[in-house]
Amino acid sequence: FKQEAQAVVALNHPNIVTIYDIGQADGIHFIATELIEGETLRRRARNGEFKLSETIEVAIQVTSALVAAHQAGVVHRDIKPDNIMLRADGYVKVLDFGLAKLSERSHSASTDSDVGTLALVQTEAGVVMGTTSYMSPEQVRAETVDGRTDIFSFGVVLYEMVTGVQPFSNMSTGATASAILTLEPAPLARFAKDVPAELERIVSKALRKNPDERYQTAKDLLIDVRNSGSQQTTRALQAIVTLQSILFSLRTGRLPGDHPAGAWSIGE
Repeated sequence: FKQEAQAVVALNHPNIVTIYDIGQADGIHFIATELIEGETLRRRARNGEFKLSETIEVAIQVTSALVAAHQAGVVHRDIKPDNIMLRADGYVKVLDFGLAKLSERSHSASTDSDVGTLALVQTEAGVVMGTTSYMSPEQVRAETVDGRTDIFSFGVVLYEMVTGVQPFSNMSTGATASAILTLEPAPLARFAKDVPAELERIVSKALRKNPDERYQTAKDLLIDVRNSGSQQTTRALQAIVTLQSILFSLRTGRLPGDHPAGAWSIGE
């Protein structure tokens, strides 16, 4: 309880659940948070496939939350569809920092006396924490983790949003853990024919087993995801222009370049 409270109370970001109060009443500890009305990413996935634009928008918002958390020295350690809420107004909220801990680097490097109130959460050496299907290889091996473990876990989430299947899930916890350590996931294109090459590259880099080969910061991942979204928008606009050109030709019997000035515009 204290672990979750101390980790999240330090964060203030529109894509992270807000804590209003932490207290104790009649011997019971409580955390009062904002009420988030919507559905989890898990439930949304059960209702149908994600459009590519939806996937990119969710990725931008979740990655933005990770940037803020990691800059505050907080590693979530349990990023999965069940901990991502989609509000009706389009906002995405990352929940449940119950497995989060303040990184030793941030804690030791701080010179701000106020930061001392954020107690460093430590776990026993060799204790595996997280949800197996979304664990990074270093989590499976019960090694020290940093923000790159969240990047791997969100890579798994992205893979699942695009393909509808988990990249490492097997029949047993042990088999899943072994797959995370040893197997490379199938290309996104095997399950989603029209997936952009750039998104394939982003997910592949996020899922590198060696943390040093992954995105080193959530900010780097965010930049690539945003650029991917911009490219997708550009391709969509180009497709609209092409369609309008075809419709013009069918309607007039002329190529778009043959019409008199002012007789045809992109707004038609």
